[in-house]
Amino acid sequence: MLSSFSLVWVVYAMLLPLSGIPGFVVCWYFTFLAMYWAAVLLLRGRLPARDALMGALVTTGAAAVVIPLGLVIGFVIYKGVALISPHFFVATTQFCGELSAASCGGVGHAIVGTLEQVGIAVLFAVPLAILCAVFLSEIGGPLRRPVFLFVDAMSGVPSIVAGLFIYAVWVIGLNRGFNGLGASLALAILMLPTVTRTSFEVLRLVPSGLREGALALGASEWRTTVSVVLPTARSGLITAVVLGIARAVGETAPLLFTAFGASVMNANPLNGPQEALPAFVYEYIRFNPGTGPYQRAWSAALTLTFLVLLLFTSARVIGSLMSVEHRQRRAVRRERRAVARAAAQAGAT
Repeated sequence: MLSSFSLVWVVYAMLLPLSGIPGFVVCWYFTFLAMYWAAVLLLRGRLPARDALMGALVTTGAAAVVIPLGLVIGFVIYKGVALISPHFFVATTQFCGELSAASCGGVGHAIVGTLEQVGIAVLFAVPLAILCAVFLSEIGGPLRRPVFLFVDAMSGVPSIVAGLFIYAVWVIGLNRGFNGLGASLALAILMLPTVTRTSFEVLRLVPSGLREGALALGASEWRTTVSVVLPTARSGLITAVVLGIARAVGETAPLLFTAFGASVMNANPLNGPQEALPAFVYEYIRFNPGTGPYQRAWSAALTLTFLVLLLFTSARVIGSLMSVEHRQRRAVRRERRAVARAAAQAGAT
């Protein structure tokens, strides 16, 4: 890397009439790949040189994903960490205005709204999505192709369309008004295709030999699905749920037409407008930079980021605790402890 940097600096900046950091970085990268491949070729041979070149390309791809993500998270932390405190997580903005200090109020009402709306959406969407995935994977029939096409089509539906649909049917049509339940219905619509498609792909990975073995032992198809297929794919299904939550937790457009937003604490998703963190950020980030609402918007964005991280980590931990491998390791540890206790009792006798 140092050699390619020096060579490109001499040629690009000193000998050629070129300038600009992007062009320099591109030339440096391709020169590095060429020099790296040539060095490994001379030292180890053609096959290791190809492996080293592909390893460098794969590492570059990983860095191209991780570095921007790290920059985004770092920037959000830099802008929002100033107001983070226990008071910020429990207070509301009921008595705060545009001229109020940044330390006035908090996002307690928005956190409660987000958790309730996403939680209800999960209760609605996950059972239906898994049942649909089981139908596509295990049952099929003449309806399999239309259902599969419908799921793929729903994957591309813009979030604002789901919000408008619930607004027309729930808020206006049924005259239910703005509330958190309407927001949950809109988020459930967005979660359904993601969880369904991911669950379907996970169920397809279950070895067919497990199904055939269960059927050979006399189990019915529904018993095979419930007792063999779903437990085997449990960790993958949890991943599908996590992806569905990721699809819904940061949406703002559906909330504007359903939950509407509020500056007071409303823990009842069935009655009255309710705030959520994405809508809170959208509402307050429009104020002038440097004002109290603008700073609270960045702190709310940081809170939403770590809330999503907490949800994902919890889902991963639960999935690992419920996995077949974990249960097997736990059974082996119990057997070892039982053998040790039996040996200790025999020695004492």
